Amino acid sequence: MKNQDIESLKEAIESSPDNLPLRIMLAGKYLHFGKLEEAETEYQTVLNYDSNHIKAKEGLAEIYFRRGRYSGVIVIVEELIQRNKASERMMVICAKSLVREKSIEDAQELYEKILDNNPDFEDKELDENLRMPSFDFDDEGEEFDDEDPFGFGFEAGPDDKDFFMEKPNISFKDVGGMEKLKEEIDLKIIKPLENAELYAAYGKKVGGGILLYGPPGCGKTYLAKATAGEINANFISVGINDILDMWIGRSEKNMGYIFEVARRNTPCVLFFDEVDALGASRSDMKNSSGRHVINQFLSELDGVDGNNDGILVLGATNAPWHLDPAFRRPGRFDRIIFVPPPDDVSKEKILEIIMHEKPKEKIDFKKVIEHTKHYSGADLKALVDLAIEEKLKIALRTGIPEPITTQDLLQAAKRHHASTREWFNTAKNYALFANESGIYDEILKFIK
Repeated sequence: MKNQDIESLKEAIESSPDNLPLRIMLAGKYLHFGKLEEAETEYQTVLNYDSNHIKAKEGLAEIYFRRGRYSGVIVIVEELIQRNKASERMMVICAKSLVREKSIEDAQELYEKILDNNPDFEDKELDENLRMPSFDFDDEGEEFDDEDPFGFGFEAGPDDKDFFMEKPNISFKDVGGMEKLKEEIDLKIIKPLENAELYAAYGKKVGGGILLYGPPGCGKTYLAKATAGEINANFISVGINDILDMWIGRSEKNMGYIFEVARRNTPCVLFFDEVDALGASRSDMKNSSGRHVINQFLSELDGVDGNNDGILVLGATNAPWHLDPAFRRPGRFDRIIFVPPPDDVSKEKILEIIMHEKPKEKIDFKKVIEHTKHYSGADLKALVDLAIEEKLKIALRTGIPEPITTQDLLQAAKRHHASTREWFNTAKNYALFANESGIYDEILKFIK
């Protein structure tokens, strides 16, 4: 009788393939009997018809959880949470997925939401892994004073910082490949500087923001520095440690100070590495201090308290899905560029640059590249480093540096695995299930 139900549903769908309720019923039957592959096919088909179908997304999340594809669960449920469509079951499997992915802080935050909605909820796995200690009280039971947490009797304020500003001596010719990216940056940044009066005639300011995103090790930082070198501009690299401070209000002042330094030294490329750490989604934040930093960041990008003409803001992130959507508003990071792993032509140029002035025989780069599928620029450097290490072992015994050969690089390629695979596994889920604005279309094109 059970198989007959499935066959009856399949026959009905053959007559009405766009009947989504029937497909959901069939997928549910498959899921009930553990036929995960068939269930996934049906849920995916429903999403092809309706990309926002809640039941289909819930079904896929359930299948991914059973199969141990936890990043897929996290992406789907996070999108449902943003739309206020996540059921308790979805939040629970997402919290468990976060635990198993070692994202304990995110799991704890989600579990707190579950308990807020259902104070009597219990789950052995989550209870054992997610402790929720309180750090708000001292040994006497008194709350700490955020303004003076250790009772030193002074008001916290920002220290003067001497940020390292440089004039890079590299340019686009030193960047292997990335021709399309260079063209986009040329149009957005270089051309306006070279033709400032022409742009002014159309009311266009010289400056703006570009967000570079993609897997780690693919040259986002190097490309930003080369951009500054291409236009002979000052370059300031800003990390999270340059901004965030333990004292209330100091982080916002640090952010303002950095922009003020850039305004005094235009043209200036202001580069924010791991910008998602500074501009994480405000809706995900538990404390107000983080939101204040983001609001200050947005205010500085808008030039509310100063003229940003001549400031070129570049941001780099491996996780654009964690960036607050407000940063993508026109006038801020209004151009978003996907920085993929290098293609074969780019790989050859990168290897030539890395191998320059190193002792080597004539290298068959094309043969080496055949064994570097999915490699990033950083992976290529790691490949060469492995080959050098083997040569050094011999040189330390003989005292004579031996040249690196094609075979040495091929042997190293067997030992080094591409670091971009894990990133694409996560990015694919966002591109498939959280891409209403089309921001991740380039990821899908690259994967295909």
